[in-house]
Amino acid sequence: MQTTTLSFANMHNHGELMANLFRARRQSFILRNQWELPEALGMEYDQYDTPASRWIAVHDGLQILAGIRLTPTTARCGIYSYMIRDAQNGLLDTIPDDLLNFEAPVHPDIWESSRVFVAQDTPMAIRRRVHALLITEMTRSARDLGAKLVLGIIPSNWPRWASRCGLEIAAAGRVLEFDGYDSQCVSINLAERLH
Repeated sequence: MQTTTLSFANMHNHGELMANLFRARRQSFILRNQWELPEALGMEYDQYDTPASRWIAVHDGLQILAGIRLTPTTARCGIYSYMIRDAQNGLLDTIPDDLLNFEAPVHPDIWESSRVFVAQDTPMAIRRRVHALLITEMTRSARDLGAKLVLGIIPSNWPRWASRCGLEIAAAGRVLEFDGYDSQCVSINLAERLH
């Protein structure tokens, strides 16, 4: 099992891994969750999958076990910026505009995590390890990209596992319900602690 941070600049070095990540997202979000999202060639994608983003893959060879997308809050693509900000600005029908307790920031030190998933066929016996690898690689990659804070919408049960992951997470909005799943906007502090 390994982790890889993918980008438009390095995807050619990883064979089918990037395509498999988008295929796994389709399996998770369109087939399992029944969300109405764009798809083509058996892959799920949206307006935030641009060269500005990065994709974290936890994988065994080319088999995707889990994934997450990182997008800078400074990103722009037509009328879109990043998912949380666009929802707050009323551009997304499926996410309420009151998801965040403050104005969505636009700053080079702040990135958004989105499209977080664990593949359905990832064995239960290794899921905890897969989660840990996903969070570790997301944190490392975000820091490497200059992030001091990451905003994301995650399952609302995050207080139960946040301390296990060693993350400094704070609620950043109210609990939201998406097709039976309770989620919440959070901020993840990545600023290095001085000891």
